[in-house]
Amino acid sequence: MPTVLVIEPDDECRARIEAVFGFMDYRVLVCARPGADEVRVVVEGDAAPGVVLVGPGALVAGGEGGLAELAALFPDARVIVTGVEEAPAGSPDVAVVPFPLKLEHLKEALGGQREAPRAAGGQARDGGGLVGEGRSMMGVRRMIEQVAGSEATVLVLGESGTGKEVAARTIHALSPRRHRPFVPVNCGAIPAELLESELFGHEKGAFTGAISARRGRFEIAEGGTLFLDEIGDMPLAMQVKLLRVLQERSYERVGSNKSLRADVRIIAATHNDLEQGIAAGRFREDLYYRLNVFPMNMPPLRERTEDLPHLITTLAERIEAEGRGSVRLHERAVRALMGYGWPGNVRELANLIERLAILHPYGVVDVPELPERFRAHLGEDIPDLPESEAGTAAMGVAAGVGHHLPADGLDLKEYINQLEYTLIKQALDEVDGVVARAAKRLGLGRTTLVEKMRKHGIRRPEDVTDF
Repeated sequence: MPTVLVIEPDDECRARIEAVFGFMDYRVLVCARPGADEVRVVVEGDAAPGVVLVGPGALVAGGEGGLAELAALFPDARVIVTGVEEAPAGSPDVAVVPFPLKLEHLKEALGGQREAPRAAGGQARDGGGLVGEGRSMMGVRRMIEQVAGSEATVLVLGESGTGKEVAARTIHALSPRRHRPFVPVNCGAIPAELLESELFGHEKGAFTGAISARRGRFEIAEGGTLFLDEIGDMPLAMQVKLLRVLQERSYERVGSNKSLRADVRIIAATHNDLEQGIAAGRFREDLYYRLNVFPMNMPPLRERTEDLPHLITTLAERIEAEGRGSVRLHERAVRALMGYGWPGNVRELANLIERLAILHPYGVVDVPELPERFRAHLGEDIPDLPESEAGTAAMGVAAGVGHHLPADGLDLKEYINQLEYTLIKQALDEVDGVVARAAKRLGLGRTTLVEKMRKHGIRRPEDVTDF
């Protein structure tokens, strides 16, 4: 998801801005007070925002000079000012939109601006996120709604690629701490000797290479949520120190004896069986019970294949919205994928859709076009469609079954033209370019098809005889 940083001191005004960006499927970071130091605290530990919106109250409180400072802090971001009639004199290149915000004005100001991929410190995108209306995902949503408003420690369990971080971010977004930072840490990706400094920070000279004091993730997450991913890979020595923080709600930087207060909510996640880890001596039992206050299991994709069509639709729409191409899947292909085991879960599905968008841009992918591993379980059998569904399945609309209007609408004329182009190309490819046979497949007269081909600039191979 693209990220927007909203700077606005007024709670009501800020909530209205958040609602508009939320509707546009942006992830929203909030800074209630204007000023470079406050902004750094909010953004530190997260990806740089692709969009910065300065609300009317922030412009009054921070002054016009703050815009230049913001542009310097986020040189790749689109800076938008709202609540004024024109950009302040001498300000950097900013867009001005009226307040209250309207979608059409905001889209024009954004100009297709999208966030760059997350930096290495962030987690890989899950892709489909919590998309799905099946029983298992509805259960996950209910649990998130129940626990979000509390301060309970949450332990998210599930295989890699099932969306554990997405669930954690959703809990944070629905919690009273949503206006403070969400800080993720992958405990398995940081060397054991650096993990203590990463979590608690260090003082200047605390160890070789500590040339200046540095805040840890606990300090960065102050007032917000600290997400400890792959907690099962944390070394035993660090487990002892983390347990102390959870019990006493205080810690010290490396090289300091000054205690710092830990006002953070902990959400942990792992793909490991922690009870087996306890039996093997790899994980502390007392820490397990501290973390396991509210356990939540993320179902693997193979157990919720009823969500697969909706996931495919969502992933294809995101790729299209980000300007990275587009692809449609024939319903036969969707049915074939529903029989695949999905060891990589939603992350594997996201990679497949991106790959298909590169290999078959603006095309309709049927079973033979799927990579071999995704159709190996079929053998020689290609799933057939009931006769009543065959016509609508050929449409390949929205990368799967069903028709879903994007939240921000679409250009219907352009969409229909693109769909017509795709289906004509597919029909011609299937009959080796013979126009008369393609016209028959499409239920058109030959002359009508030739006119449509001319309209779309489609040329058949010159060496094909039309008969």
